[in-house]
Amino acid sequence: MTDLSHPSTETTASPWLDLDAYVEVPRIGALSLSPDGETLLCSVQGVNADKTEYTSALWKLDPAGGQPATRYTRSVQGEAAAAFLRDGSLLFTSKRDVPAAGEEAPKKSTTALWCLPAGGGEAYVLARRDGGWGSVLTAPESDTVVLGVLMHRGVEDEEADAEKREARSKKKVAAILHDGYPVRFWDHDLGPEATRLKVATLGDNGDRTLEDLRDLTGDVGRSAKDAVLSRDGRTLVVVWAVPGPRGETTRQLELIDVATGERRTLAASEEHEFGRPVLSDDGATVACSRTTRSSSKTAPDTGLWLIDVATGEGRTLADEWDRWPEPLAFSPDGGTVYATADEDGACPIFAVDVASGEPRRLTGDGAHSSVLRSPDGATLYALRTSYASPGEVVAVDVTSGESRVLPAPVEYPALPGRLERVETQASDGTRVPGWLVLPEGASADNPAPLTLWVHGGPLNSWNAWSWRWCPWLLASRGQAVLLPDPALSTGYGQSFIKRGWGRWGAEPFTDVMALTDAIEARDDIRDDASVMMGGSFGGYMANWIATQTDRFKAIVTHASLWNLTSFGPTTDAAWYWSREMTPEMMARYSPHQFVDRITTPMLVIHGDKDYRVPIGEGLALWWALSSAFDGDPADLPHRFLYFPDENHWILSPQHAKVWYDTVLEFVAAKREGRAMESIELL
Repeated sequence: MTDLSHPSTETTASPWLDLDAYVEVPRIGALSLSPDGETLLCSVQGVNADKTEYTSALWKLDPAGGQPATRYTRSVQGEAAAAFLRDGSLLFTSKRDVPAAGEEAPKKSTTALWCLPAGGGEAYVLARRDGGWGSVLTAPESDTVVLGVLMHRGVEDEEADAEKREARSKKKVAAILHDGYPVRFWDHDLGPEATRLKVATLGDNGDRTLEDLRDLTGDVGRSAKDAVLSRDGRTLVVVWAVPGPRGETTRQLELIDVATGERRTLAASEEHEFGRPVLSDDGATVACSRTTRSSSKTAPDTGLWLIDVATGEGRTLADEWDRWPEPLAFSPDGGTVYATADEDGACPIFAVDVASGEPRRLTGDGAHSSVLRSPDGATLYALRTSYASPGEVVAVDVTSGESRVLPAPVEYPALPGRLERVETQASDGTRVPGWLVLPEGASADNPAPLTLWVHGGPLNSWNAWSWRWCPWLLASRGQAVLLPDPALSTGYGQSFIKRGWGRWGAEPFTDVMALTDAIEARDDIRDDASVMMGGSFGGYMANWIATQTDRFKAIVTHASLWNLTSFGPTTDAAWYWSREMTPEMMARYSPHQFVDRITTPMLVIHGDKDYRVPIGEGLALWWALSSAFDGDPADLPHRFLYFPDENHWILSPQHAKVWYDTVLEFVAAKREGRAMESIELL
C-alpha cells in the first residue's frame, strides 16, 4: 500500500515513464474547512495494499501556510463524505470494520457514519444502517445534520427497508420493474432503491449520538439530487429532478423547511433548468446556475440566477457576461457571489458584484475546483490544476486576487517537457486555441511525432489536469501532444458553442484539423508520423476523422459514439441528446455510414459498464471494422480492448496500466510499421 503517512512521488522510477510508479502517485482531491476556519482538510487518494483500487485519506493543511501538512484520518478502507460539525468535530463515512451491536469482535460493515472529535482522539461509529450512508450535510451554526440514504421505494421505515434488501439478496432477485424514465445512470441501474434525505440533531453527551433521525423528503423516487443546508440548519435547498412528458427530466429547485419537512418550489421554468445552489449567510438569497433548455437549433446557455428566498422572485446576475459560471459561495455580507467559469484554457475564480452584476476575475492560470470561503470572507481556498500542474492547494485573497500555494501532502516531480498555448484561424476566421505538450529536446534538429488528442463532452475544455487522460505519459516517450479546443468547447463564448451545435462533423472537425495543420507546420514537429486519439465525444471525433481522412498513422477511439441513431435511444439520458440530434443531424454526421472509407488502423476501447455511451457502440464499431476487412484475419490491422467491469472511464489502477500499455504500444507499432508486441494482461 502507498504510505499515505508521508505521501511522496520520490521513487527510483519516474512516474511519467514507469506505469507502476504512475498509478501509485498520490492524488490530491476535495477540500473541507472547519466552521472556525482553523482546520483545512484535503483528500489524498492512493492505491491499496494489492494495488487494485484507490482509497482516500484526509490530511490537515495549515490555512496560513506556515506548517507542513499532517495526516488527519487513518484506515485501510479510507474515508469519504467529510463534513465538519459546529464544534469542529468531523463526520465522515467509511467501510472500516466496526463492532456489531453487543459484540466485541469487529464485523464487516456497510458504509458507516463516523465521528472524529474536535481536537483529536479516536474516531467512533456514530450510526450504522443496513444500506449504508451517502451524502452528509452539516451547518456551521447548528447541530443539525442531513443525511442521504438509499431506501427501497414504498417502504415506510428502516426495518422494512432492511427486510426487503435481505429478502432480495437471499432470493437472488435483481429484477427492477420501472414505471418511468430514466432507468440507468453512468454505470449503475436506477432502482429499486432511491435517495431519501433524513435529518437529525446531534446530541453531545460524551460521545455524540444521532437524536430523532427522521425522514425529511419521504419516498420521492429519484427526485432529490444535490442539496445545500443553510448556516443555521433551518433551510435546505435541493436540486429536484422532475419527470415530464416524452421521457424528459428537468431540474428545478425545492426549498425544504428542516423542522417541518414542508416543501415549496423555489425555481422552476419550462424554458430553463436550475442547479448548483448556494445560500447567503443570512439564508435570504440563493444563487444558482440557470441553463436554457436546448433544442435542435439552439445550444444551451448557462448564467447566474439570484432568488429571494422569502418571495421566490428571481433575477439574472451578470446577464451580459459571455461565460458559463457556476456559483460557489457568497461573501459574508451577501454583496458578492464567487463563481468559477471556463475561460480561454483556464477555469478561474470570479467575484461577481450582486448590485452591478460586474464580474471580476480573481485568479490567473489553472482550473480551480473545490472552492471554499473562509469564515471572515477574506480568503478562498481551492484545488488548482492545469496541464502544467497535477494539483496544488491555494489560498486566494478576495481583494487582491493574490494566490498563495499552501504546503500540501504531495509534491509532484518535474514534468518531462514543456507546455505551450497555441492557436490558429479556421477558414471562417474564428480563432481555434489549444495546448501543445512538447517533449524534452524537441527542436528543428529533433522534431517530435505528434499525437492529436480530442476532448470529450463535447461541452468541455482542455483546462484541468486529468490522471485518466495524461499527455505527459506520451511526452516522456518523445511524443508531442496537441490538445485542441474546437467549436463546442467552453470558455470562448456562446457563439463558439453555437458554431458546432448539431454540426459535430462540420466545424468541430474542421477546427481540429486546422489546428493540426498549423502544428504540423512547425519545425519542431514531424508532419509524417501523426496519430489521433479521443474518448467519448473525442471518440466520436476519432471515428469521424477515420472516415474523412487517411492522414494519421493510427487512431485510438475510446468509449466512442459510432452510430448516432443507436446511441441516442440507448444512452442513460436519451432526452438530452434528442434535443440536439435530429434525424437530419444523425443522417449527416453519423460515422457508421462511412465505414468503407476507413483505412487507418484503429484501436477500439470500451467498458461494458459504460451506460453513457453503451457497449453496443463499441461492439458495432468492432464488427464494422472486422467485417469490412477481407484479407487474412491474421493481418487485421485493428484491435479491440474490452473491459467487462469498467465504465465510461477506466478507473482501477491495474486497468489503467493496461490501457496506457496498449495505447502506447499500438501507436508505436503503427508509427514504426511493425507488428504489435504482446501486452501483458495477467
